[in-house]
Amino acid sequence: MFLISKIFWLAAQPLSFALLAVIAGLLATAIGWRRIGALLGSLGALVLFVSLFTTTGSYALQALEDRFVRPAAPAALSCIIVLGGAFENEVMAGRGGTELNQAADRFIETASLARRYPEARILVSGGDGSISGAYEGDALASKAFFDMFGIAADRVIREEDSRTTFENARYTKDLLAANGLTQCALVTSAYHMPRSVALFRANGIDVLPWPTDYRTSGKVGLGFDFTQPSLNAQLTTTAAKEWTGLVAYYLLGRTQTILPPPSDS
Repeated sequence: MFLISKIFWLAAQPLSFALLAVIAGLLATAIGWRRIGALLGSLGALVLFVSLFTTTGSYALQALEDRFVRPAAPAALSCIIVLGGAFENEVMAGRGGTELNQAADRFIETASLARRYPEARILVSGGDGSISGAYEGDALASKAFFDMFGIAADRVIREEDSRTTFENARYTKDLLAANGLTQCALVTSAYHMPRSVALFRANGIDVLPWPTDYRTSGKVGLGFDFTQPSLNAQLTTTAAKEWTGLVAYYLLGRTQTILPPPSDS
């Protein structure tokens, strides 16, 4: 399933889909199916235009980011769960050191919470999510990061096998039970929080959503935007991936709802 999902997304992400639709349209036209060819070519051009020159991606991503608001700081936490995806594992494998990507706030926020709650354990969930499986996952890569912040190694529990959000939740459940941990904050990117919460709830894990790494202003409306096509495409791709994941997990029976409510009550 992991490999299938990776291959599917290579073709289904908006820019890839647009290119494939145009190519398919040209081939259809070449063999005489002009109407189908025109339809496919137009579909590809439309997807490309929407991705590059509208705020559709930002708007769809904003809806996910707004789903869970960061709560007031609780009196106590027994653990902080942080999901991987913040380290440039391939770059680190080639150059060494610690390199973070756009999701770095996941671990910066976790380090901040660790200082605010010195008794809390930290559970890092994240193995190597690449197709090749040749790189160090975030659970291992985070050791040097936490060392820089003076966080003792014995506070950190590492879940090193997960490659997807579904596996994050499933494998974390076992580690929480083994270590007797409850009252856990869940730290991940705000746009990723709905899918994460849905899967954690489906696995019977009650977490306090602690979103970070916001990508939108919270004030985005639908419209045209010709000023930043590369960023628009990136946001559209991220939004499409998250919404696709939410629907897919629901259809596969891995979650109870497409979009989880802010409260599990």
